[in-house]
This record gives sequence, C-alpha cells and structure tokens, in this order.
Amino acid sequence: MDSERDGHDDVLERRVCRAGLGQNRAAILDEYKPYLDDRWSEGCTNAWKLWEEIVPLGYKGSYGRVRAYLQLKRTSPRPVAARPPSPRSVAGWILRRPEKLSESETAPAQDRLGQLPRDRRLTCHVRSSATMLTERQRERLPDWLDAVRQDDLPSLHTLAARLDRDRTPSSLA
Repeated sequence: MDSERDGHDDVLERRVCRAGLGQNRAAILDEYKPYLDDRWSEGCTNAWKLWEEIVPLGYKGSYGRVRAYLQLKRTSPRPVAARPPSPRSVAGWILRRPEKLSESETAPAQDRLGQLPRDRRLTCHVRSSATMLTERQRERLPDWLDAVRQDDLPSLHTLAARLDRDRTPSSLA
C-alpha cells in the first residue's frame, strides 16, 4: 500500500510543479517576469521570441514555462497593451496636415507626437517646411534653416545643409 501511495504522491507533485505551484519551480521564472511583463506591454507577445531573449540573461527554465506564463496573460481579463505605432504610421502622421488625419488616427497621433519634446519639434519643422513648399514661400527658407540648425535634430541638419548647398550661387556654376 505504501508504494501505491508514494506513486500517487509523485504524480501529484509533478502536477503541482507543472502548474507552477511548486515553490522552487515557480522561482525559476520569477526573476524574469518583470522583463517579460515589460516586453509584453511593448507589444511582444511571442513566447518563443521572449524565451530566446531571457535565456542569454541567465534563464535556465523551459520554453513551456514561459509559454504557460504568457498564456495566463493572454487569458487574463486585463486588456493587452496596444502595439506601438509603426515608424511608417508615425511618419504619415507627421507628413500629413493634422486636419487630413482620420478620426482613428488623430488621438494616437496626438498621444505619440506629444510625448517627447523632440518629436514635437521635429513635427513642427517638417510641417512648416511642407507649408513653405506647398504655398511657395521661398522667402521663409533662410529663417527655417536657422531654426533647424539651432535644434538638436541631426537628420534635419543634413537636410538643411543640402538645401543650403543647393541654393548658393557657387553650386549653380
């Protein structure tokens, strides 16, 4: 009778460990949960990719444990954070006139472009240059170039340098 009881206890112990209820088994993943939670909130929900990311960080557990943890997150009643907008979407929001954005684009565009001062400045410079081009306001170009040079936006500095080079008489010769 004792051998049957021991076999039953082993099965129960394995089930408890598989469910993550065993203290030493659950602890294997515990120190990586904040990392997994951060990556989940950034929009990465692929269990295999996340497992591959935490293995180099020292995780010694199985892929199945990571998958099970993320499955709990998938089925939890809390909403999953939305994926961040793609660079293409952000560029579209910056390059189009605000009044031309659809209703579904307006709120995310305002949230994303209003978060960082650098993004606000970039948006302002790009939109003002678009206005100069579309409304043929060539006389505003020197002021725009000066404003761009004073800002810490290297990609616009390159554009400003090329525009400056193209508008000088020496480059026309």
